[in-house]
Amino acid sequence: MAERSAGQAVGRAPRADRPDVVRNVALVGPSGGGKTTLLEHLLAAHGVVARPGSVESGTTVSDSDEAEHRQLRSVGVAFASYAVKGLKVNVVDTPGYADFVGELRAGLRAADCALFVVSAAEPLDGATAALWRECDAVAMPRAVVVTKLDHPRADFAGTLSAVQAAFGNKAMPIYLPVDGATALVGLLSGRVYDHSAGPGDPSQRSPDSAEQALVDEHRGPLIEAVIEESEDETLMDRYLDGQDIDLDTLIGDLEQAVAGGTFFPVLATAAPRGLGLVELDEVIAGGFPAPAEHPLPPVFTVAGARVEGVSCDAGGPLLAEVVKTTSDPYLGRVSVVRMFSGTLRPDAAVHVSGHSSAFRSGGGASGAPVGQAAADGSGDASGHVDHDEDQGVGALSAPLGAAMRPVDLAVAGDIVAIARLSRAETGDTLSDPARPLVMEPWTMPEPLLPMAVVAHARSDEDKLSAGLGRLAAEDIALRVEHNPDTRQLVLWTMGESHAEVLLDRLATRHGVRVDRVDVEVPMRETFARPGKGHGRHVKQSGGHGQFAVCDIEVEPLPSGAGFEFADRVVGGAVPRQFIPSVEKGIVAAMKRGVASRHPLVDVKVTLVDGKAHSVDSSDMAFQTAAGLALRDAAQSSAVTMLEPVDDVRVLVADEHVGAVMGDLSSRRARVLGSEMAPDGRTVVHAEVPAVELVHYATQLRSISHGTGSFQRGFARFDPAPHP
Repeated sequence: MAERSAGQAVGRAPRADRPDVVRNVALVGPSGGGKTTLLEHLLAAHGVVARPGSVESGTTVSDSDEAEHRQLRSVGVAFASYAVKGLKVNVVDTPGYADFVGELRAGLRAADCALFVVSAAEPLDGATAALWRECDAVAMPRAVVVTKLDHPRADFAGTLSAVQAAFGNKAMPIYLPVDGATALVGLLSGRVYDHSAGPGDPSQRSPDSAEQALVDEHRGPLIEAVIEESEDETLMDRYLDGQDIDLDTLIGDLEQAVAGGTFFPVLATAAPRGLGLVELDEVIAGGFPAPAEHPLPPVFTVAGARVEGVSCDAGGPLLAEVVKTTSDPYLGRVSVVRMFSGTLRPDAAVHVSGHSSAFRSGGGASGAPVGQAAADGSGDASGHVDHDEDQGVGALSAPLGAAMRPVDLAVAGDIVAIARLSRAETGDTLSDPARPLVMEPWTMPEPLLPMAVVAHARSDEDKLSAGLGRLAAEDIALRVEHNPDTRQLVLWTMGESHAEVLLDRLATRHGVRVDRVDVEVPMRETFARPGKGHGRHVKQSGGHGQFAVCDIEVEPLPSGAGFEFADRVVGGAVPRQFIPSVEKGIVAAMKRGVASRHPLVDVKVTLVDGKAHSVDSSDMAFQTAAGLALRDAAQSSAVTMLEPVDDVRVLVADEHVGAVMGDLSSRRARVLGSEMAPDGRTVVHAEVPAVELVHYATQLRSISHGTGSFQRGFARFDPAPHP
């Protein structure tokens, strides 16, 4: 028989028929930390793949996207599963780069616990701390996994110290590497587990004197930390009195603290050697919570009424959520779903609810990126339209990266891929058609890097709208905006890497090529001083002609005052029935602009005189004359261009505050002040012209070494500087 290639699945998918035998584990950590490699060796150790693949060769299970092969890092959440100790372990591999935090949050929604992966060969940076805060935000139970102990620069002691400094003193080792990182010594058991023979169950022995000294140094603080988390208040007194605490009691309290998210065990691994894999499985099986122990997100009826009493019960009402959407050339749309309640079987009917705009936080009322809806009037820029409909599911599969292994059912707590849900999008809720429900979606960061695109060729124009619709269904972090002022198609993204991946998928998956163009910021016009205008529209072409004359006065209003119209016509020079026509013509001309193609705002227009013809005057004639009068008034006055100014809130590590403020000043910003934030960070408040924020998401990341983030909201229009 020919040897299987790396990453090829072996055997059937593990089956779960009740929630308590499922563990949903997210792999979280910075890019390059070793998450994908760790998953490969876990899958190989449990017989899921014949041998581990490698990131460099593009043969890993979870990195199946062409963009991942080129960038040598994960750009999307991926799923795999294996069986251990009678459990089905669903592993959710999440990207570590900041551009793909939306994928990370989808992975955290699918999981009940996390392995937080850091490299023993690399320092902990601000981006790693930001990932830890992402887990904190959803109260995710987790263990810290120190990888790459076989690397020449590996420093477990230094990494442990950095972990405790960054994540707190509740992150404590339960195993320590010894004997050249070929063995682990258990701090609670006092035994050495020798992995020098490679992957598989390690041999055991008693520690030598040096190893025993290491145990003695670290065991006491570990036991004290575990006892502090115990519900038995007598344990600490007994321990301080010198009494031995039963090992089973300590392990039980440790597992309870881990499941509750109040203690974070630190484990050591060198995946290619098999070091630490068995110990990881012990923590996953014994310490990590089952789905029923993890709180469900809030549940509502489609009308918005809160629903109580839904739990992780295989016999309960169907409740599931789409956490990832992909397009397969053979299967069509594939939805990866986290089951929260009930049981799902192939060919069942489900109700698909998508109500993202009702819950979306951080945006304007339209759901557009903060500041954009108000500033440019673009309306709903989300690309995700609310929908409710019944659909039949296709085949059910256990995802293994891009591969699918058939399963016959999915119970509450499990993760499953569903084919042929043609209308389901990432973030949608699946429920029983007889009892439609919707779950409050997870919080998504606002995409703040705009990318304007145009179709590459005429053939791409016809496919562009459908391609973007499918792309938006797959990527909940994407916002699609058709800007009516600039007439540009703008994709709001999380950063340059996210933008590149979107363009790549648009071309390779959906067959649409686009070109990037410069992003234009929607401007406004206003009158700098009062002016007068005369508009005369007279045409004779046989039969009824067109006749209308308008005389107007225009004066500027304060910023944000809008538009006022007044009528001072006397003697019936303009018949009363045509006064609304004049106003309508003025409004239309203001939308088109008088000095440029940008709308005119904040003016008062007064109709003072005019002429009409008993036969040839009409509604359209006076609309046209009014527009001509407004343009004439602009010629006699001075028109000022206005640019949008945003309120900006920058959150950055304290050591980068000076650099951020200096950069803001170079962007014509008005810094309003700053305030302290938790975890050694500062919030800087400023008002910044929107044109200076087009590429700010990328530049802030560079200035702050990946630790900075910002929010923006439209403030007002201010006079733009003269070119």
